[in-house]
Amino acid sequence: MSTPSSSGACPCGGASLAACCGPYLAGDALPPTAEALMRSRYTAYTQRNEAYLRATWHPRTRPLDAIIDPDENLRWLGLEIKSALRLRQRKAELPDHPDSDRDSDRNSVEFVARFKLAGRAHRLHELSRFLREPDPALGGAPRWFYLDGTFPKQERE
Repeated sequence: MSTPSSSGACPCGGASLAACCGPYLAGDALPPTAEALMRSRYTAYTQRNEAYLRATWHPRTRPLDAIIDPDENLRWLGLEIKSALRLRQRKAELPDHPDSDRDSDRNSVEFVARFKLAGRAHRLHELSRFLREPDPALGGAPRWFYLDGTFPKQERE
């Protein structure tokens, strides 16, 4: 499977790969938010970029086996962000509170990713958890990591 050019639209829905997820995937920048990391991970899945997925998965929860099956006939079709939960909760519960960023190193993002597997359409609805902490591989610079996700049983409309 070929990698999309950096001049085309970003698979996550951004205007262009070069202005959206491209710098993160190339290692030129770190995603500044949990949502940006989630979007870049979706893009990495569309490109079958195992190295990026491993680097952005928290070491505590990262699988030992391969993340991407090279023989799987899977094609990603689109991404919809349902919510970035910490931001929504902070606005609703503590809009002017001086400690409203006290949990800024943890966040959750709910999304729906559409894909085709062996010609059949599917939807992956996930509530992903993220953690920002120092990364020893980057000299201790803080970065967002994917921790894990849960899968809501029903669509919330």
